[in-house]
Amino acid sequence: MLSKFFSFWSKDIGIDLGTANTLVYVRGKGIIINEPSIVAINQKTGQVLAIGQEARKMVGRTPGYIVVSKPLVAGVVSDFEVTEQMLKYFIDQAQEKSFSLVRRPRVVIGIPAGVTEVEKRAVEDAAYNAGAREVFLIEEQPSVHACLSRTRRRIL
Repeated sequence: MLSKFFSFWSKDIGIDLGTANTLVYVRGKGIIINEPSIVAINQKTGQVLAIGQEARKMVGRTPGYIVVSKPLVAGVVSDFEVTEQMLKYFIDQAQEKSFSLVRRPRVVIGIPAGVTEVEKRAVEDAAYNAGAREVFLIEEQPSVHACLSRTRRRIL
């Protein structure tokens, strides 16, 4: 009962964690974030300096100890802590761009088909640690991406 009350006041967010880009969809608003899935990290301190577009701007313009990396490889989490911080950044951005009384949203995350249970659990844990109230994982089929790609070409 309490869950239904909170769901009325919170935002539902859909996240497509892609190897190249991450898309964030908010119910009623559409896709509000489309940013690269890259993170700039200070290797001396381990601190995340920038995520998404800001991290892309840093490529080739930083000292050697600041590395721009992708926390997802072939759609699979390769660096849990960095993926968690990236998810937190995108969830926070979605919350800022759309008003919500409850700061812990329900999150649906698209993951590649065929990932192991351990990899699913890593994505789910990262989303909970990033501030999600509930997490739902949906396995994406490669054929869906091919169809979407063809549809976009016809529209454009």
